[in-house]
Amino acid sequence: MFRMAPRRLSLPLPLTLSLLLCSACSGLHAQGNPASASTSVIYTCVDDHGRRLTADRPIAACTTKEQRVLNKDGSLRAIYPPILTADERAEKEAAERKAAEARAAHAEAVRRDRSLLTRYPNEAPHRKAREAALDTVRLAMTASEARVKELAAQRKPLLDEAEFYVGKPLPPKLRAQLDANDAATAAQRESAVSQEAELERVNRLYDAELTRLRLLWAGAVPGSLGPITPQQRVASPVAASASNLKASTLR
Repeated sequence: MFRMAPRRLSLPLPLTLSLLLCSACSGLHAQGNPASASTSVIYTCVDDHGRRLTADRPIAACTTKEQRVLNKDGSLRAIYPPILTADERAEKEAAERKAAEARAAHAEAVRRDRSLLTRYPNEAPHRKAREAALDTVRLAMTASEARVKELAAQRKPLLDEAEFYVGKPLPPKLRAQLDANDAATAAQRESAVSQEAELERVNRLYDAELTRLRLLWAGAVPGSLGPITPQQRVASPVAASASNLKASTLR
């Protein structure tokens, strides 16, 4: 008797592809899901009493301790750091900020040292830059001295006129002119004092810069001399002196 072979169930092609994709996705999900994989690892830590604890999931008694995650064969899979308290977290953040500031200061020192070496490969251009800055201050001082002489010349006829009013009140206009002359002269004398201080400041800054440059010229690594302090920065003494000069001439 002839027996017919069992017929294989034939599914439409789209449905077959969908079933295969679902099967593959399920496998990937099982591999990437920590919950499904938790049974294949061991969590271990040492608690506050020195006891070694193990579990198949993160150990609640060791949240402030380091927990090691082991495979079934005992090999290390991962390390969970301890959960920090609020104070510990604040302390860690402060330390990280301090370290970041130190790195930024060092990077700035390296940049400035390299810039100094590029601008001043030897002492001659540095000396020239110093003299240029000092000349600007000296020019301001000369302008102040000339202005004081000019104010003195303007004051003389005012004093001559005031002699006609000895023992009498001065006319308001004459009194105002004398007062204005006094104020302008006082301002110029204050400016002269400031310019003397500026002259010393420029020399002091260039002296500090030259000391650093000599170490760099001798082979010191840029940034190895520590951060540049505000007192060591010759940012723009020429600009500062020019500002003083402009103020002096306007008074």
